Amino acid sequence: MVIALIILGLVIITVLFHLYSPWWLTPIASNWGAIDTTIEISFWITGLVFIAVNCFLAWVVWRYKHTGKHQAHYEPESKKLELWLTGLTAIGVIAMLTPGLIAWAKVVNVPSEATNVEAIGQQWQWTFRFPGADGELGGADARFVTATNPYGIDPEDPKGQDDLIVNSHQLHLPVGKPVKMLLRSNDVLHNFAVPQFRVKMDLVPGTVTYQWFEPSRVGTFDILCEELCGVAHFTMRAQVIIEEEDAYLQWLNSQPTFAQTQRNPAPDLVAGKQLYSTCAACHGINGGGLAAMQAPNLSGLAAWYMDRQLRYYREGVRGAHPADSSGQQMAAMAKSVPKADDLHNLLAYVESLPSVAATSTLGGDPARGAQVYQPCVVCHGANGQGTAALQAPQLAGQADWYLYTQLKYFSMGWRGKHPKDQYGSQMRLMTSTIQGPQRLQDLLAYIATLPVSGSHQEQLARATIAEGTQQP
Repeated sequence: MVIALIILGLVIITVLFHLYSPWWLTPIASNWGAIDTTIEISFWITGLVFIAVNCFLAWVVWRYKHTGKHQAHYEPESKKLELWLTGLTAIGVIAMLTPGLIAWAKVVNVPSEATNVEAIGQQWQWTFRFPGADGELGGADARFVTATNPYGIDPEDPKGQDDLIVNSHQLHLPVGKPVKMLLRSNDVLHNFAVPQFRVKMDLVPGTVTYQWFEPSRVGTFDILCEELCGVAHFTMRAQVIIEEEDAYLQWLNSQPTFAQTQRNPAPDLVAGKQLYSTCAACHGINGGGLAAMQAPNLSGLAAWYMDRQLRYYREGVRGAHPADSSGQQMAAMAKSVPKADDLHNLLAYVESLPSVAATSTLGGDPARGAQVYQPCVVCHGANGQGTAALQAPQLAGQADWYLYTQLKYFSMGWRGKHPKDQYGSQMRLMTSTIQGPQRLQDLLAYIATLPVSGSHQEQLARATIAEGTQQP
Protein backbone atom coordinates (compact mmCIF):
# COMPACT_ATOMS: atom_id res chain seq x y z
CA MET A 1 0.00 0.00 0.00
CA VAL A 2 2.84 2.39 0.87
CA ILE A 3 4.59 1.80 -2.48
CA ALA A 4 1.34 2.44 -4.37
CA LEU A 5 0.87 5.76 -2.53
CA ILE A 6 4.48 6.74 -3.24
CA ILE A 7 3.95 6.09 -6.98
CA LEU A 8 0.76 8.18 -6.98
CA GLY A 9 2.51 10.91 -5.03
CA LEU A 10 5.32 11.06 -7.59
CA VAL A 11 2.76 11.37 -10.39
CA ILE A 12 0.99 14.24 -8.62
CA ILE A 13 4.28 16.06 -7.85
CA THR A 14 5.48 15.63 -11.45
CA VAL A 15 2.24 17.03 -12.92
CA LEU A 16 2.22 19.98 -10.50
CA PHE A 17 5.88 20.71 -11.22
CA HIS A 18 5.14 20.71 -14.95
CA LEU A 19 2.15 23.03 -14.59
CA TYR A 20 3.72 25.52 -12.18
CA SER A 21 7.40 25.32 -13.15
CA PRO A 22 9.06 28.68 -14.04
CA TRP A 23 11.26 26.86 -16.58
CA TRP A 24 9.22 26.87 -19.73
CA LEU A 25 9.65 27.91 -23.34
CA THR A 26 11.00 31.43 -23.79
CA PRO A 27 8.58 33.90 -25.45
CA ILE A 28 8.70 33.18 -29.17
CA ALA A 29 10.29 35.77 -31.45
CA SER A 30 9.85 34.21 -34.89
CA ASN A 31 7.29 32.62 -37.19
CA TRP A 32 7.87 29.12 -35.81
CA GLY A 33 4.81 28.75 -33.60
CA ALA A 34 4.40 25.33 -35.25
CA ILE A 35 7.47 24.15 -33.32
CA ASP A 36 5.80 25.13 -30.04
CA THR A 37 2.62 23.34 -31.07
CA THR A 38 4.61 20.20 -31.86
CA ILE A 39 6.35 20.31 -28.49
CA GLU A 40 3.08 20.86 -26.63
CA ILE A 41 1.38 17.93 -28.42
CA SER A 42 4.33 15.69 -27.51
CA PHE A 43 4.11 16.82 -23.88
CA TRP A 44 0.37 16.08 -23.71
CA ILE A 45 0.69 12.62 -25.27
CA THR A 46 3.71 11.52 -23.25
CA GLY A 47 2.21 13.13 -20.13
CA LEU A 48 -1.06 11.23 -20.43
CA VAL A 49 0.84 7.97 -21.05
CA PHE A 50 3.04 8.70 -18.03
CA ILE A 51 0.00 9.26 -15.82
CA ALA A 52 -1.87 6.20 -17.17
CA VAL A 53 1.08 3.81 -16.86
CA ASN A 54 2.00 4.91 -13.34
CA CYS A 55 -1.60 4.89 -12.10
CA PHE A 56 -1.98 1.40 -13.55
CA LEU A 57 1.26 0.38 -11.83
CA ALA A 58 0.04 1.76 -8.50
CA TRP A 59 -3.28 -0.08 -8.90
CA VAL A 60 -1.49 -3.35 -9.72
CA VAL A 61 0.81 -2.96 -6.69
CA TRP A 62 -2.21 -2.37 -4.44
CA ARG A 63 -4.61 -4.88 -6.07
CA TYR A 64 -2.19 -7.76 -6.23
CA LYS A 65 -0.22 -7.18 -3.08
CA HIS A 66 1.03 -10.30 -1.37
CA THR A 67 -1.53 -11.77 1.07
CA GLY A 68 -0.83 -15.48 0.77
CA LYS A 69 -4.36 -16.04 -0.60
CA HIS A 70 -3.70 -15.36 -4.32
CA GLN A 71 -2.35 -17.72 -6.95
CA ALA A 72 -0.77 -16.40 -10.14
CA HIS A 73 -2.45 -17.20 -13.45
CA TYR A 74 -0.01 -17.86 -16.29
CA GLU A 75 -1.13 -16.58 -19.69
CA PRO A 76 1.72 -16.72 -22.26
CA GLU A 77 0.07 -14.41 -24.80
CA SER A 78 -3.08 -12.46 -25.50
CA LYS A 79 -3.81 -11.38 -29.07
CA LYS A 80 -6.51 -9.03 -27.91
CA LEU A 81 -4.15 -7.25 -25.50
CA GLU A 82 -1.38 -7.13 -28.11
CA LEU A 83 -3.74 -5.57 -30.67
CA TRP A 84 -4.86 -2.94 -28.17
CA LEU A 85 -1.27 -2.08 -27.17
CA THR A 86 -0.05 -2.00 -30.78
CA GLY A 87 -2.98 0.15 -31.90
CA LEU A 88 -2.70 2.65 -29.05
CA THR A 89 1.08 2.88 -29.48
CA ALA A 90 0.71 3.46 -33.23
CA ILE A 91 -1.88 6.20 -32.64
CA GLY A 92 0.40 7.89 -30.10
CA VAL A 93 3.46 7.73 -32.38
CA ILE A 94 1.49 9.05 -35.37
CA ALA A 95 0.04 11.86 -33.24
CA MET A 96 3.55 12.92 -32.18
CA LEU A 97 5.26 12.52 -35.58
CA THR A 98 2.64 14.16 -37.78
CA PRO A 99 2.94 17.74 -36.39
CA GLY A 100 6.74 17.44 -36.53
CA LEU A 101 6.70 16.30 -40.16
CA ILE A 102 4.36 19.15 -41.09
CA ALA A 103 6.67 21.66 -39.37
CA TRP A 104 9.77 20.09 -40.95
CA ALA A 105 8.24 20.40 -44.42
CA LYS A 106 8.05 24.15 -43.79
CA VAL A 107 11.59 24.28 -42.33
CA VAL A 108 13.20 22.81 -45.48
CA ASN A 109 11.23 25.00 -47.91
CA VAL A 110 12.73 28.48 -47.77
CA PRO A 111 10.71 31.43 -49.13
CA SER A 112 12.17 32.80 -52.36
CA GLU A 113 12.32 36.33 -50.91
CA ALA A 114 14.46 35.29 -47.93
CA THR A 115 17.75 37.17 -47.40
CA ASN A 116 20.85 34.98 -47.40
CA VAL A 117 23.17 35.37 -44.41
CA GLU A 118 26.14 33.15 -43.63
CA ALA A 119 27.09 32.19 -40.08
CA ILE A 120 30.59 30.77 -39.65
CA GLY A 121 31.36 28.74 -36.55
CA GLN A 122 34.79 27.89 -35.22
CA GLN A 123 36.22 27.21 -31.80
CA TRP A 124 34.89 29.27 -30.11
CA GLN A 125 33.22 32.16 -31.87
CA TRP A 126 30.60 33.18 -34.42
CA THR A 127 31.22 35.47 -37.37
CA PHE A 128 28.90 36.44 -40.22
CA ARG A 129 28.85 37.34 -43.91
CA PHE A 130 26.26 39.05 -46.14
CA PRO A 131 26.13 39.13 -49.94
CA GLY A 132 27.27 42.40 -51.47
CA ALA A 133 25.86 44.44 -54.32
CA ASP A 134 25.71 41.41 -56.65
CA GLY A 135 23.36 39.63 -54.24
CA GLU A 136 25.51 36.47 -54.16
CA LEU A 137 27.96 35.06 -51.67
CA GLY A 138 31.36 34.10 -53.00
CA GLY A 139 32.86 30.66 -52.53
CA ALA A 140 34.51 29.78 -49.23
CA ASP A 141 36.36 26.84 -47.73
CA ALA A 142 38.35 26.15 -44.57
CA ARG A 143 41.48 25.54 -46.69
CA PHE A 144 41.52 29.25 -47.61
CA VAL A 145 41.71 30.32 -43.95
CA THR A 146 44.83 32.39 -43.20
CA ALA A 147 45.81 35.10 -40.72
CA THR A 148 44.49 37.75 -43.14
CA ASN A 149 41.49 35.72 -44.36
CA PRO A 150 39.98 34.11 -41.23
CA TYR A 151 36.63 33.53 -42.99
CA GLY A 152 38.17 31.26 -45.61
CA ILE A 153 36.66 33.19 -48.53
CA ASP A 154 38.00 32.14 -51.94
CA PRO A 155 40.25 35.07 -52.96
CA GLU A 156 39.94 34.08 -56.65
CA ASP A 157 36.13 34.16 -56.72
CA PRO A 158 34.97 37.57 -58.04
CA LYS A 159 31.56 37.08 -56.41
CA GLY A 160 33.16 37.19 -53.00
CA GLN A 161 34.99 40.50 -53.37
CA ASP A 162 31.94 42.60 -52.48
CA ASP A 163 30.70 40.30 -49.70
CA LEU A 164 30.10 42.23 -46.48
CA ILE A 165 32.21 41.01 -43.56
CA VAL A 166 30.84 41.20 -40.02
CA ASN A 167 33.84 40.81 -37.74
CA SER A 168 31.69 40.90 -34.62
CA HIS A 169 29.62 38.62 -32.45
CA GLN A 170 26.59 40.88 -33.01
CA LEU A 171 24.40 40.03 -36.00
CA HIS A 172 21.75 42.58 -37.04
CA LEU A 173 18.60 41.47 -38.89
CA PRO A 174 15.39 43.27 -39.91
CA VAL A 175 12.11 42.48 -38.19
CA GLY A 176 9.35 40.92 -40.30
CA LYS A 177 11.64 39.76 -43.13
CA PRO A 178 12.49 36.07 -43.75
CA VAL A 179 16.16 35.15 -43.38
CA LYS A 180 17.98 32.06 -44.65
CA MET A 181 21.00 31.26 -42.48
CA LEU A 182 23.71 29.41 -44.39
CA LEU A 183 25.77 27.55 -41.80
CA ARG A 184 29.44 26.67 -42.27
CA SER A 185 32.08 25.33 -39.88
CA ASN A 186 35.80 25.99 -40.16
CA ASP A 187 36.78 23.19 -37.80
CA VAL A 188 34.47 20.83 -35.89
CA LEU A 189 30.75 20.16 -35.49
CA HIS A 190 28.80 23.14 -34.12
CA ASN A 191 25.10 24.00 -33.83
CA PHE A 192 23.45 27.37 -34.52
CA ALA A 193 20.56 28.01 -32.13
CA VAL A 194 18.54 30.98 -30.94
CA PRO A 195 16.06 29.65 -28.33
CA GLN A 196 13.48 32.36 -29.07
CA PHE A 197 13.48 31.42 -32.78
CA ARG A 198 12.85 27.71 -31.99
CA VAL A 199 14.81 26.34 -34.97
CA LYS A 200 18.39 25.12 -34.80
CA MET A 201 20.75 23.28 -37.12
CA ASP A 202 24.16 21.60 -37.03
CA LEU A 203 27.19 23.07 -38.79
CA VAL A 204 28.92 20.11 -40.44
CA PRO A 205 32.55 20.52 -41.56
CA GLY A 206 32.92 20.22 -45.32
CA THR A 207 29.34 21.12 -46.19
CA VAL A 208 26.85 23.99 -45.90
CA THR A 209 23.62 23.46 -43.95
CA TYR A 210 20.81 25.96 -43.49
CA GLN A 211 17.77 27.06 -41.55
CA TRP A 212 15.31 29.90 -42.04
CA PHE A 213 13.11 32.03 -39.85
CA GLU A 214 11.25 35.32 -39.86
CA PRO A 215 11.93 37.49 -36.78
CA SER A 216 8.62 38.69 -35.38
CA ARG A 217 9.65 41.21 -32.72
CA VAL A 218 12.41 43.70 -32.04
CA GLY A 219 14.98 42.73 -29.42
CA THR A 220 18.39 41.25 -28.66
CA PHE A 221 18.69 37.47 -28.39
CA ASP A 222 21.53 35.09 -27.60
CA ILE A 223 23.05 32.86 -30.27
CA LEU A 224 24.28 29.61 -28.74
CA CYS A 225 26.25 26.62 -29.92
CA GLU A 226 24.17 23.63 -28.84
CA GLU A 227 26.65 20.98 -29.95
CA LEU A 228 29.54 20.07 -27.63
CA CYS A 229 32.46 21.42 -29.67
CA GLY A 230 35.39 21.43 -27.25
CA VAL A 231 36.64 22.53 -23.87
CA ALA A 232 35.44 26.15 -24.26
CA HIS A 233 32.10 25.23 -25.84
CA PHE A 234 30.25 27.18 -23.14
CA THR A 235 31.93 30.45 -24.25
CA MET A 236 30.75 30.19 -27.88
CA ARG A 237 28.07 32.85 -27.75
CA ALA A 238 26.91 35.72 -29.91
CA GLN A 239 23.89 38.01 -30.22
CA VAL A 240 21.30 38.63 -32.90
CA ILE A 241 19.79 42.11 -32.80
CA ILE A 242 16.37 42.37 -34.45
CA GLU A 243 15.54 45.95 -35.42
CA GLU A 244 13.54 48.04 -37.85
CA GLU A 245 14.72 47.93 -41.45
CA ASP A 246 16.13 51.49 -41.52
CA ALA A 247 18.43 50.78 -38.56
CA TYR A 248 19.37 47.41 -40.04
CA LEU A 249 20.33 48.94 -43.41
CA GLN A 250 22.36 51.65 -41.71
CA TRP A 251 24.30 48.99 -39.80
CA LEU A 252 24.72 46.76 -42.87
CA ASN A 253 26.08 49.60 -45.00
CA SER A 254 28.76 50.29 -42.38
CA GLN A 255 30.30 46.81 -42.76
CA PRO A 256 33.46 46.47 -44.90
CA THR A 257 33.64 44.34 -48.02
CA PHE A 258 36.00 41.38 -48.29
CA ALA A 259 38.12 43.31 -50.82
CA GLN A 260 38.49 46.19 -48.36
CA THR A 261 39.68 43.88 -45.59
CA GLN A 262 42.39 42.49 -47.88
CA ARG A 263 43.91 45.88 -48.70
CA ASN A 264 47.14 46.48 -46.80
CA PRO A 265 48.87 49.67 -47.97
CA ALA A 266 52.60 50.02 -47.29
CA PRO A 267 53.13 51.81 -43.96
CA ASP A 268 55.40 54.78 -43.33
CA LEU A 269 57.62 53.47 -40.53
CA VAL A 270 59.40 56.82 -40.12
CA ALA A 271 56.08 58.53 -39.41
CA GLY A 272 55.10 55.61 -37.18
CA LYS A 273 58.32 56.01 -35.16
CA GLN A 274 57.58 59.69 -34.61
CA LEU A 275 54.06 58.89 -33.40
CA TYR A 276 55.44 56.21 -31.09
CA SER A 277 57.57 58.75 -29.19
CA THR A 278 54.46 59.58 -27.12
CA CYS A 279 53.92 55.88 -26.31
CA ALA A 280 57.59 55.31 -25.42
CA ALA A 281 57.23 57.25 -22.15
CA CYS A 282 55.18 54.37 -20.71
CA HIS A 283 55.92 51.38 -22.94
CA GLY A 284 59.64 52.01 -23.39
CA ILE A 285 61.71 52.82 -26.47
CA ASN A 286 61.80 49.14 -27.48
CA GLY A 287 58.13 48.52 -26.59
CA GLY A 288 59.08 46.17 -23.77
CA GLY A 289 56.75 47.82 -21.26
CA LEU A 290 57.31 49.33 -17.82
CA ALA A 291 55.83 47.78 -14.69
CA ALA A 292 56.06 51.08 -12.78
CA MET A 293 53.72 52.64 -15.35
CA GLN A 294 51.48 49.55 -15.57
CA ALA A 295 52.35 49.47 -19.29
CA PRO A 296 52.47 46.04 -21.00
CA ASN A 297 55.02 44.69 -23.46
CA LEU A 298 53.94 45.76 -26.98
CA SER A 299 56.87 44.26 -28.89
CA GLY A 300 55.21 40.87 -29.37
CA LEU A 301 51.69 42.06 -30.16
CA ALA A 302 50.23 42.00 -33.66
CA ALA A 303 48.86 45.15 -35.30
CA TRP A 304 45.35 43.68 -35.65
CA TYR A 305 45.19 43.07 -31.89
CA MET A 306 46.51 46.50 -30.92
CA ASP A 307 44.12 48.11 -33.40
CA ARG A 308 41.16 46.38 -31.77
CA GLN A 309 42.22 47.32 -28.26
CA LEU A 310 42.73 50.97 -29.19
CA ARG A 311 39.29 51.00 -30.80
CA TYR A 312 37.83 49.44 -27.64
CA TYR A 313 39.48 52.17 -25.55
CA ARG A 314 38.12 54.92 -27.83
CA GLU A 315 34.58 53.47 -27.78
CA GLY A 316 34.48 52.85 -24.02
CA VAL A 317 34.42 49.08 -24.44
CA ARG A 318 37.62 48.79 -22.41
CA GLY A 319 39.03 51.01 -19.68
CA ALA A 320 35.69 52.42 -18.58
CA HIS A 321 35.58 50.82 -15.11
CA PRO A 322 36.19 53.44 -12.36
CA ALA A 323 38.76 51.22 -10.63
CA ASP A 324 40.79 50.63 -13.82
CA SER A 325 43.03 53.73 -13.63
CA SER A 326 45.56 52.52 -16.18
CA GLY A 327 42.73 51.62 -18.55
CA GLN A 328 41.24 55.10 -18.20
CA GLN A 329 44.66 56.56 -18.97
CA MET A 330 44.89 54.46 -22.14
CA ALA A 331 41.36 55.46 -23.16
CA ALA A 332 42.50 59.08 -23.22
CA MET A 333 45.69 58.23 -25.11
CA ALA A 334 43.83 56.17 -27.72
CA LYS A 335 41.86 59.25 -28.74
CA SER A 336 45.09 61.07 -29.61
CA VAL A 337 45.50 58.98 -32.78
CA PRO A 338 42.14 59.41 -34.53
CA LYS A 339 43.34 59.25 -38.16
CA ALA A 340 43.36 55.81 -39.80
CA ASP A 341 46.63 56.45 -41.69
CA ASP A 342 48.43 57.58 -38.54
CA LEU A 343 47.18 54.55 -36.65
CA HIS A 344 48.28 52.26 -39.50
CA ASN A 345 51.80 53.73 -39.46
CA LEU A 346 52.04 53.64 -35.67
CA LEU A 347 50.97 50.01 -35.34
CA ALA A 348 53.20 48.93 -38.23
CA TYR A 349 56.18 50.48 -36.46
CA VAL A 350 55.35 48.81 -33.15
CA GLU A 351 54.88 45.49 -34.94
CA SER A 352 58.35 45.87 -36.52
CA LEU A 353 60.09 46.10 -33.14
CA PRO A 354 62.12 43.01 -32.14
CA SER A 355 60.24 40.88 -29.64
CA VAL A 356 61.49 41.32 -26.10
CA ALA A 357 60.77 38.75 -23.40
CA ALA A 358 59.64 40.32 -20.14
CA THR A 359 61.33 39.37 -16.87
CA SER A 360 59.40 36.92 -14.70
CA THR A 361 58.32 38.48 -11.39
CA LEU A 362 55.88 35.93 -9.94
CA GLY A 363 56.48 32.49 -8.47
CA GLY A 364 54.85 29.27 -9.58
CA ASP A 365 55.50 25.77 -10.88
CA PRO A 366 55.82 25.71 -14.72
CA ALA A 367 55.30 21.92 -14.82
CA ARG A 368 51.90 22.24 -13.15
CA GLY A 369 51.20 25.36 -15.17
CA ALA A 370 51.54 23.39 -18.41
CA GLN A 371 48.43 21.44 -17.44
CA VAL A 372 46.51 24.62 -16.59
CA TYR A 373 47.51 26.06 -19.97
CA GLN A 374 45.89 23.24 -21.98
CA PRO A 375 42.50 25.00 -22.48
CA CYS A 376 44.43 28.06 -23.77
CA VAL A 377 46.25 26.13 -26.50
CA VAL A 378 43.46 26.09 -29.10
CA CYS A 379 43.23 29.90 -29.24
CA HIS A 380 46.67 31.14 -28.17
CA GLY A 381 48.74 28.30 -29.60
CA ALA A 382 50.99 25.68 -28.02
CA ASN A 383 53.83 28.20 -27.77
CA GLY A 384 51.64 31.16 -26.85
CA GLN A 385 52.23 32.71 -30.28
CA GLY A 386 48.59 33.75 -30.72
CA THR A 387 46.18 33.00 -33.57
CA ALA A 388 44.91 35.81 -35.79
CA ALA A 389 42.03 33.72 -37.17
CA LEU A 390 40.70 33.35 -33.62
CA GLN A 391 41.57 36.94 -32.60
CA ALA A 392 43.80 35.57 -29.83
CA PRO A 393 46.90 37.66 -28.99
CA GLN A 394 50.43 36.46 -28.39
CA LEU A 395 51.12 35.56 -24.76
CA ALA A 396 54.77 34.51 -25.03
CA GLY A 397 57.06 37.27 -23.81
CA GLN A 398 54.30 39.25 -22.11
CA ALA A 399 54.96 40.38 -18.53
CA ASP A 400 53.47 37.99 -16.00
CA TRP A 401 52.34 40.86 -13.76
CA TYR A 402 50.35 42.29 -16.66
CA LEU A 403 48.71 38.93 -17.49
CA TYR A 404 47.93 38.51 -13.79
CA THR A 405 46.27 41.95 -13.68
CA GLN A 406 44.19 41.36 -16.80
CA LEU A 407 43.01 37.91 -15.70
CA LYS A 408 42.03 39.46 -12.37
CA TYR A 409 40.13 42.21 -14.20
CA PHE A 410 38.32 39.60 -16.31
CA SER A 411 37.35 37.52 -13.27
CA MET A 412 36.13 40.63 -11.38
CA GLY A 413 34.11 41.88 -14.34
CA TRP A 414 36.21 45.04 -14.78
CA ARG A 415 36.99 43.87 -18.28
CA GLY A 416 34.91 41.78 -20.69
CA LYS A 417 31.44 42.85 -19.55
CA HIS A 418 30.70 45.36 -22.29
CA PRO A 419 28.15 44.01 -24.83
CA LYS A 420 30.55 44.73 -27.73
CA ASP A 421 33.52 42.94 -26.15
CA GLN A 422 33.02 39.48 -27.64
CA TYR A 423 36.49 38.13 -26.90
CA GLY A 424 36.63 39.77 -23.49
CA SER A 425 33.35 38.06 -22.65
CA GLN A 426 34.89 34.73 -23.62
CA MET A 427 37.97 35.41 -21.51
CA ARG A 428 35.79 36.33 -18.55
CA LEU A 429 34.18 32.90 -18.77
CA MET A 430 37.49 31.13 -19.37
CA THR A 431 39.00 32.48 -16.14
CA SER A 432 36.74 30.02 -14.31
CA THR A 433 38.91 27.16 -15.66
CA ILE A 434 41.93 28.38 -13.69
CA GLN A 435 40.32 27.54 -10.34
CA GLY A 436 42.45 29.18 -7.70
CA PRO A 437 45.37 31.58 -7.08
CA GLN A 438 48.02 28.85 -6.98
CA ARG A 439 46.97 27.47 -10.38
CA LEU A 440 47.08 31.03 -11.72
CA GLN A 441 50.66 31.43 -10.44
CA ASP A 442 51.59 28.11 -12.07
CA LEU A 443 49.95 29.14 -15.35
CA LEU A 444 51.86 32.42 -15.52
CA ALA A 445 55.10 30.67 -14.59
CA TYR A 446 54.61 28.30 -17.53
CA ILE A 447 53.79 31.12 -19.99
CA ALA A 448 57.01 32.84 -18.88
CA THR A 449 58.97 29.82 -20.16
CA LEU A 450 57.53 30.01 -23.69
CA PRO A 451 60.17 31.05 -26.25
CA VAL A 452 60.16 34.46 -27.95
CA SER A 453 62.42 35.28 -30.91
CA GLY A 454 62.57 37.85 -33.70
CA SER A 455 60.05 40.53 -34.58
CA HIS A 456 56.36 39.79 -34.87
CA GLN A 457 56.56 40.29 -38.64
CA GLU A 458 59.31 37.66 -38.88
CA GLN A 459 57.21 35.24 -36.82
CA LEU A 460 54.16 35.91 -39.03
CA ALA A 461 56.24 35.26 -42.15
CA ARG A 462 57.43 31.93 -40.74
CA ALA A 463 53.86 30.99 -39.77
CA THR A 464 52.64 31.85 -43.27
CA ILE A 465 55.35 29.67 -44.84
CA ALA A 466 54.38 26.83 -42.48
CA GLU A 467 50.71 27.22 -43.44
CA GLY A 468 51.68 27.03 -47.11
CA THR A 469 53.58 23.78 -46.65
CA GLN A 470 50.56 22.23 -44.92
CA GLN A 471 48.09 23.04 -47.71
CA PRO A 472 46.81 19.90 -49.51
